[in-house]
Amino acid sequence: MGLGHLAAFLGVSLVVIVTPGQDTALTIRNTLTAGRRGGVLTALGVVSGQVTWAIAASAGLSAVLLASKPVFTALRIAGAAYLVFLGAEALLAAVRGRAVTANERRPRATYRQGLLSNLGNPKMVVFFTSLLPQFASSFGGMLSLGLVFAAITLAWLTLYAFAVARARAVLLRSRVRRALDALAGLVLVSFGVRLASER
Repeated sequence: MGLGHLAAFLGVSLVVIVTPGQDTALTIRNTLTAGRRGGVLTALGVVSGQVTWAIAASAGLSAVLLASKPVFTALRIAGAAYLVFLGAEALLAAVRGRAVTANERRPRATYRQGLLSNLGNPKMVVFFTSLLPQFASSFGGMLSLGLVFAAITLAWLTLYAFAVARARAVLLRSRVRRALDALAGLVLVSFGVRLASER
């Protein structure tokens, strides 16, 4: 791959990665509830999902998934339901106005949330299946680009986690926390509803 192709890939990747979406919302939410470590583990979960999709796309498995409409639809519905579930949890926390619970302080759960959120996002299947072959044709080439995309994502979401963690003392004040929980909940639910309604 020439430098021009690599630059084009990096440009497209950066636009996709820095555009706020469900991964960003989840990283912010989990940084607030489980601290910086929780936010970074969420980012690692998201990236683990991306690496899984990159391997699948490089091996041609994603194309098989896309060709099977029932399986793709099931993945879409499951991913949407999971986002709505996470959003409903955040909304419930906003309504109750409660402090962070011991359960929320367990950062390992945040890794699982990031992983399941990404694996349940069929847009990632479409993205990797349509993007990677435009810039590479071999398994190794496509996988390398997928890993570059995942590395940039990890850096970006980790930056979010560090920034939110620095402001956490202010953000965890009761009114601010409730507003942020409500906002995160609404964003996650809206992503879930939009994902479920797509054809």
